[in-house]
Amino acid sequence: MAVTDIPARPPLVFRLPVLRTIFSDIQREPDSIFYLIVGVLSLLIIATVTWGLAVLAMTALAMVPVMFVLLILITRG
Repeated sequence: MAVTDIPARPPLVFRLPVLRTIFSDIQREPDSIFYLIVGVLSLLIIATVTWGLAVLAMTALAMVPVMFVLLILITRG
């Protein structure tokens, strides 16, 4: 191995412990994404029952930057 050979770093999602587990499971078995979606929606429903509509408002506010990024990616092609 030469001095200039630098090993490639894994993407950020694989360097974070919680996300690494989730994304490695999704890579091994693509159907597990549906379990993730069901789990997130269940947590949202439980939080809404516990704390009310404020949870839905905070979730909507948190999703605004995500939607902006998605719209930008769609328009760029």
